[in-house]
Amino acid sequence: MAYLLGVVLFALAILVSVSLHEAGHMLTAKAFGMKVTRYFVGFGPTLWSVKRGETEYGVKGIPLGGFCKIVGMTPHDDDVDPADEPRAMWRYPVWKRTIVMSAGSITHFALALVATWIMAISAGLPNPDFPTTDAEVRQEPAVIALSDCVVPEIVNRACTAGDPVSPAAQANLRDGDRITSFNGAPINNYGDLLTGLRAAKPGDKVAISYVRDGQPGTTSTVLGQTQRPPLDDPKGQVGPVSALGIGLRYSTPNRVEYGPVSALGGTARLTGDMAVGTYEAMKRIPQKVPALWTAITGGERDMDTPISVVGASRLGGEAVENNAWLIFFMLFISLNFFIGVFNLLPLLPLDGGHIAIAWFERARSWVFARFGKPDPGRVDYLKLMPITYAVILIGGAFTLLTITADVVNPITLFSR
Repeated sequence: MAYLLGVVLFALAILVSVSLHEAGHMLTAKAFGMKVTRYFVGFGPTLWSVKRGETEYGVKGIPLGGFCKIVGMTPHDDDVDPADEPRAMWRYPVWKRTIVMSAGSITHFALALVATWIMAISAGLPNPDFPTTDAEVRQEPAVIALSDCVVPEIVNRACTAGDPVSPAAQANLRDGDRITSFNGAPINNYGDLLTGLRAAKPGDKVAISYVRDGQPGTTSTVLGQTQRPPLDDPKGQVGPVSALGIGLRYSTPNRVEYGPVSALGGTARLTGDMAVGTYEAMKRIPQKVPALWTAITGGERDMDTPISVVGASRLGGEAVENNAWLIFFMLFISLNFFIGVFNLLPLLPLDGGHIAIAWFERARSWVFARFGKPDPGRVDYLKLMPITYAVILIGGAFTLLTITADVVNPITLFSR
């Protein structure tokens, strides 16, 4: 039930975000005097609508987005009443059209920023100094987080009654103990401990030295067995390795809490990180298409492959089910930031495509005027339709691919 609630909550959050995106277009268009005839949440058959002034507001039966109709978005719109010609969007100055077309993305950015600030003062934000790469993790001091068992398979789940007891627990090790030697070899960091464990075999009896509350101690235990890939190849062949039944207790917290003012700096930092991350993720999209196909056809799902709204909602459900609300809100923030950036790409029919054409027209008119030539006028959108259809076709195929992968072989953060 918690999982289903999380899926619904996240899907609803996305729907609200997209609806506010369209509201951003509508409100800025109205503010400049453009005529907006329709604003609807959803697509398909109309469930409810009401007309206020010159705009019809309503809800449609398929809750997969929304739209608003601004009169005369291009000079080729053939449904503009002659009385509305002066208020057609394409007749307005380029800077006003830019604001209207970018208002949707700005709304997504605003949602992400506000949600980040709220999270910063309530739950904290990810710590930028927290180790994230394998190299950084291995340099951490070998301070252990004790597990109750050894999970025999390479899965992310809690201990069950049938799992072997943790060898570290049997050796009376405790949370916060720092391992200083393993089977006679000095341990300077967590990487040394992992290397020592892999050099030993399941069932070996090993001697362990440690420091607890500043006092040294020694103990011994018999190693268990689990399944892991090679240390130098995390995606390599999984095989049996020795296990101590411990994790790593990091030397830095994974979150930083802020006050209302200091949260502004934390929000700015995280926003900058997301900008870089979004750029890098978008660059990797073409090379991840084969990985999506592999996931659909029975291969392992790469955690770094793109996800659809379906996949994001499933992850939101897992987060709620495991009481991981920080992950839930980080998904919401990241998705809004990504949608905001994606919509600004200079491709039709995206908002960024309309903005790019508007500024191209303005620049071309300026150049022609400097050379004493007549204004060439507006760009012929009809000539751009093949490119527009190609973008729609490619985008639709990619969306279908990600949705299929998220249904048949979804990314999971927690074992269910």
